Amino acid sequence: MVTSEKQKMIAGGLYLPNDPEIQADSAATQVWLARYNALLGADAQTRLAVLRERIAAGDECNIRPPFYCDYGFNIRLGTGVFMNFNCVVLDVTHVTIGDRTQIGPAVQIYAADHPRDLARRREGLEFARPVAIGADVWIGGGAIILPGVTIGDGAIIGAGSVVTRNVPPHATVVGNPARAAGARA
Repeated sequence: MVTSEKQKMIAGGLYLPNDPEIQADSAATQVWLARYNALLGADAQTRLAVLRERIAAGDECNIRPPFYCDYGFNIRLGTGVFMNFNCVVLDVTHVTIGDRTQIGPAVQIYAADHPRDLARRREGLEFARPVAIGADVWIGGGAIILPGVTIGDGAIIGAGSVVTRNVPPHATVVGNPARAAGARA
């Protein structure tokens, strides 16, 4: 049974982000991020060892600092994932990135969401929807992946695109909102 605010958060239910347990996790992540981001000049193996203190990361992952996330413990990286400088992952629920996926600089991946109902937002409630990115995906710099999106294996996301819907395997999408390359609005 999901009872704590943290359990509600991870399960994708409505939760209060100012809960003490959630705030403590956030503070611990900020300390960890400061350590990780200080490793800018360190070798990839050293960065991977520190990355694995908070994130489930496969072999040969290379996340170039600075990197930002909410908690880290909701992120799963396959083998050989590469994320360039200044990426942001709002991982209030599960964010999965498949093997050999390459992510350009300043990409933002959002699992965090907010109620559309004004009264719920006024109560301070939030919720989350998981993001799943397949294997061998290429995401161009500055792209934004919105909550609940699944990107299929081998897909390409154009630089600066805003991905609002699922992307099929091996598709190329571009624009805001992202659409199949060559498609007209």
